[in-house]
This record gives sequence, C-alpha cells and structure tokens, in this order.
Amino acid sequence: MTTHHPLIIIGSGPAGFTAGIYAARADLAPLIFEGIQPGGQLTITTDVENFPGFPDGIMGPDLMDAMRKQAQRFGATTAYEMVTNIDFSKRPFAVTTDSKSYTADALILCTGASAITGGLPNEAELMGHGLSACATCDAFFFRGKEVVVVGGGDSAMEEAHFLTKFATKVTIVHRRDAFRASKTMQSRVLENPKINVIWNTEVVELIGSKETGLTAVTLQAKDGERTNFPTNGLFYAIGHKPNTDLFKGVLDMNEVGYLNVASPSSKTNVEGVFAAGDVCDPHYRQAISSAGAGCIAAMDAEHFLSSQVTSLV
Repeated sequence: MTTHHPLIIIGSGPAGFTAGIYAARADLAPLIFEGIQPGGQLTITTDVENFPGFPDGIMGPDLMDAMRKQAQRFGATTAYEMVTNIDFSKRPFAVTTDSKSYTADALILCTGASAITGGLPNEAELMGHGLSACATCDAFFFRGKEVVVVGGGDSAMEEAHFLTKFATKVTIVHRRDAFRASKTMQSRVLENPKINVIWNTEVVELIGSKETGLTAVTLQAKDGERTNFPTNGLFYAIGHKPNTDLFKGVLDMNEVGYLNVASPSSKTNVEGVFAAGDVCDPHYRQAISSAGAGCIAAMDAEHFLSSQVTSLV
C-alpha cells in the first residue's frame, strides 16, 4: 500500500526540522524521514553554544529533540525510516523506504553531509569528547589547550589558523611532505608561531574515553615508528562527503557531490524538488545556516504547491 503526502522531507537535523516547522504551519502536513542519523550531526555534539536563543548553551541531542517536538506540535509526522529509492521522473514523486512506499507532490532534501574521518575504532565514542570535525563549532571548548589538526588542504589550514585564537598550540599532522593547500593559506599557517607541523605521519590510534576525553594520539611515521603524542583534542579536516548518492544522475551537483540550487532559492533542477542544509552547502555547514535554509525550502515548497493548486482551478 502506498501512502500519499503533499510534502515529504528527507533528512532531519536543523534543516529538516526547520523545514518541517514552517511546512506544518503552512498546513502542508509534511512527513519527515529522519534517516540513518535521526537529528543529524548535532546528535553527536555535546555542547552547542552558538545557536541563538540559548545563552547558556544546549546539548546537541536536546536541541534536535526540541526541534522535532516543535515540528510535531504543528502537525509534522516523523518516521525513523531510511529512504532507499526516489523516482524523480514523474509527479507525484515515488519514495521507497526500507519498509514502505510513499508518494509526494513535492520533496525537500535535507540529507546533509558526513565528515570524512580516519576510520579509527573509537571515533564514535570520542566524537564530541575531544574529537571534532568542525573548528568553528568546537574551538571554544579548547581554549588554553593543545590540539591536533589532521589534513593538508585549505580546510586544514583554515581550521588550524582559526584554532590558534583559542588553543595554546596547534599541531598539524600530515601524511605527505607538502601541503595541497594554496600558497597563501600555507604561508599563513607556516608563519604562525602557535602552529607546528609533523610531516610524513599519520594518526593511527586515539587514546582516551568518553569519561576522560581524548588524552593522546598515536602517530606513525613513514618508517613505521610509532609515538604517543599527548593532546587535548583532534580535529579532522580532510573533507566532507555530501549524502547525495540517491540523487546521482538526476539532480545537478558539483564535482564533489553537493547539490546545486538556484540561489537564493532552494530549487534544484527538478521542478518540485528543493534542497537545504549541508547537502547543498560546502562552505558554511553551521546549524543556524542550515536552519535558515530549511525555512527557505519550506517557503519555496509551499509556493510551489500553491501554484499547482491554482493552475488546476
């Protein structure tokens, strides 16, 4: 049996839930699929101190739970289902999950992007407890401490430079003998007295626990020699992967896979399909910017659906 909804939102997090709030208040009764990580990346973030309205900060999972309840209060339905296929070729769009089939007159895609990490065993346990993939989000918590940045591109240079505003020392660990970053970014980092670089080396182990936080990392040089390097924090800056595999070959995206939208709108190249949040934002990746984008997508979807009704009259 197939269930029909005027609007389906795929993905949660600040973008998905904000889209849900605005769409529900517009009487669109949206269905939100929360996906593999209900609440998005903020559910693995401990303290969120830069989201407006919370002067004392708020735990990431608590913020997402509050957004979920707010969307539900206005009439949004949330489902813990994983979307496995979408037929964009005709309207209503056909959406298949791991358990059911649905159709929708419009879609908002908020599937986000996942930080690329080192794939080490206890990363999930230490994420938010000394381990991070966003200096802008978490640097404040490392004021007066020593941290490590992994990476060699422009993102790594930007993260390291930003962290020097808070940390007493920043060590960049890079597996090669030269950075890939632009010359300007390299110069800014290499000339900073608070930044040290360890070349031809990889982080192969994280030492610590959720209770103690990260206390050290194990470094392995090219010759195989291993050493323990004490640190209070490690920031991965080796890129993000947008969660857009479902949309390949249909929706326009850049060379990395981020969806292209007709800015300042949230429209994709398929009429009736909108996108918001990290799935189409390779630059800012902040909870507040994602929430704003979710608002825009819901308003675009509401205008689209209203125009469809008007055209049928």
